[in-house]
Amino acid sequence: MNIMKYIKEEIQVIKERDPAIKKSSEVFLYPSFWAVINHRVAHWMYKKGWYFWARHISQRSRKKTGIEIHPGATIGKGLFIDHGMGVVIGETCEIGDNVTIYQGVTLGGTGKEHGKRHPTIGDDVMISTGAKVLGSFKVGDNSRIGAGSVVLGEVPPNSTVVGIPGKVVKRGEKKVKPKDTLDQVHLPDPVKMEMCRLLLRIEILEDRLKRVEKK
Repeated sequence: MNIMKYIKEEIQVIKERDPAIKKSSEVFLYPSFWAVINHRVAHWMYKKGWYFWARHISQRSRKKTGIEIHPGATIGKGLFIDHGMGVVIGETCEIGDNVTIYQGVTLGGTGKEHGKRHPTIGDDVMISTGAKVLGSFKVGDNSRIGAGSVVLGEVPPNSTVVGIPGKVVKRGEKKVKPKDTLDQVHLPDPVKMEMCRLLLRIEILEDRLKRVEKK
């Protein structure tokens, strides 16, 4: 296990994705840095079958960082957890490369089912503040999950999901990496979109009714 490789990787990730950082030394004050590094060690122990010590490290890390990552979770390179307080990542969760997660996010299961019970997160995905992704399904590459959304089913690649329950409100074949903008605000509003459709339908019906009354 090359721990120095992971340390250098996390330093670079934080410097690239957090505009608030002024000096490289600040990286060592970030909860995300320690949560991910501790997880690398805990996951290595978990794969060795040293479950008690793996959980021991993950629980100590949770107390110190506010970020709970089960040692069984599989995490790719370039994970950035911004602020991170209240983030929970379940045992069978799989996270791809260059994923960004904000505070209050849960990647969890839906009950006492066995086997694969947590989500698979593709590459270059952004999961915004307070979002909950629950169940064994995949969130496709280059997708964004809006703040406060509750996602309970498959998300196609290159999609934007908002709402409770989460709905795909934007999908495109053009490859866009959310981590390049980290925009949590300028997302489509599905309720507003539906209201616009209803208003348009009412206007069409009113126009028809007026023509009938004239006859």
